[in-house]
Amino acid sequence: MFDTLSDRLAATFKSLRGKGRLSEADIDATAREIRIALLEADVALPVVRAFIKQVKERATGEEVSKALNPAQQVVKIVNDELVGILGGETRRLRFAKTAPTVIMLAGLQGAGKTTLAGKLGLWLKSQGHSPLLVACDLQRPNAVNQLSVVAERAGVAVYAPQPGNGVGDPVQVAKDSIEYAKSKVHDIVVVDTAGRLGIDAEMMQQAADIRDAVNPDETLFVVDAMIGQDAVNTAEAFRDGVGFDGVVLSKLDGDARGGAALSIAHVTGKQIMFASNGEKLDDFDAFHPDRMASRILDMGDMLTLIEKAEQTFSQAEAEKMAAKLAKGPKEFTLDDFLAQMEQVRKMGSISKLLGMLPGMGQIKDQINNLDERDVDRTAAIIKSMTPVERQDPTIINGSRRARIAKGSGVDVSAVKNLVERFFEARKMMSRMAQGGGMPGMPGIPGMGGGAGKKKKQQKQAKGKRQSGNPMKRKAEEQAAAARREQGAGNPLGLPPGQDAKNFELPDEFKKFMG
Repeated sequence: MFDTLSDRLAATFKSLRGKGRLSEADIDATAREIRIALLEADVALPVVRAFIKQVKERATGEEVSKALNPAQQVVKIVNDELVGILGGETRRLRFAKTAPTVIMLAGLQGAGKTTLAGKLGLWLKSQGHSPLLVACDLQRPNAVNQLSVVAERAGVAVYAPQPGNGVGDPVQVAKDSIEYAKSKVHDIVVVDTAGRLGIDAEMMQQAADIRDAVNPDETLFVVDAMIGQDAVNTAEAFRDGVGFDGVVLSKLDGDARGGAALSIAHVTGKQIMFASNGEKLDDFDAFHPDRMASRILDMGDMLTLIEKAEQTFSQAEAEKMAAKLAKGPKEFTLDDFLAQMEQVRKMGSISKLLGMLPGMGQIKDQINNLDERDVDRTAAIIKSMTPVERQDPTIINGSRRARIAKGSGVDVSAVKNLVERFFEARKMMSRMAQGGGMPGMPGIPGMGGGAGKKKKQQKQAKGKRQSGNPMKRKAEEQAAAARREQGAGNPLGLPPGQDAKNFELPDEFKKFMG
């Protein structure tokens, strides 16, 4: 969604690289480009003005003028201010002291409240809670049925005593759901309310009546991130008419400019708490302003990537696989490769995972064009092999390749390419597991690897020749002994007579030490 904004900001910062000092004209030009980028991304004008004012004030101060790399310092300032307009720190859910905690969803029709109720229910379930979804949207056709289907897919309970389609009292349903949740021991109640195509008094009154009936601990305003500037106007109307505690952004994976989403937290004073970025129920997570700012500036989102990996991969399996690789490349089989590939697939879309890596914005077209079905084709090829072939792929000859290709519905060349790629990947993974690092890079100290270099150094040391002159050899030995004696009390290698306690750096180095 923020591709346009990211591209413009990246082009702006690129013009600053290599400059040892930024003039006032450079800062003005940068601020102007950032202003254009934000306006083109549909960020609200008051937010743009406040943002540019803060950036210019900080960029013209000592923060940049005394920096070793002014261009990087400007990027840091922009990052900090982006985090600010996105809400600052991550906002967590408030839970009631006495269960159940009541969460009410409000917003326009079409914003995705019902689907989001299922996503929130699944997310809460993964956090160890027992949520109950309540169908209080009794106006929209099939809204009750939709919530029931979504709840079943998410594996959470639903309370839907009324058929909907214009039949039933949503306020009474909401009130009764609290007692039902207590009787069935549900610790969280998620109330899905009705919406309209636009703001009207009837919708506001119904939402206010449900709010008064259940006294929610959290009222979340669900907004479609693709509707542009109207998202801010709608948010202000709900804030004044019903009131809400936090914002949930839906359809964040759309291709709209998305700048309005950046404006909501700043304009309403309410933080964005969750974001939905796909059609699947697990395409939903807590909103972290600092991580979103990093994504916009193409600095990646490694923390979210690590969290997804921790949720998918077990520690025991990871240690088992590392031990297997450390024994040697032949220990890693195609069965292991398939298991690892399926684990990565559980983390979500490959394109989205790659998008969380720093610098991936430069090749986003290639990432967006990735065919997710390639993983399924690879799995089909491996599953078409016999157990013996998976354990020892070296036995796969021409006739075996033809049989595997026929069984998996691919060309023979695809089978050949897979086996060759597997051998290369196995070799690299084994090298990294043994501490050898990436090809062409030295091993990491303490992690094995680099043994050849160490042996070479020992060999060179062993081969050092001594003088054949007895007097000269004795003088060399005495000098070496003196150096060892001096080094024993001087591990830092300081000049003679210089104590480490009163050692001072030269003046030209002090400025680098803060």
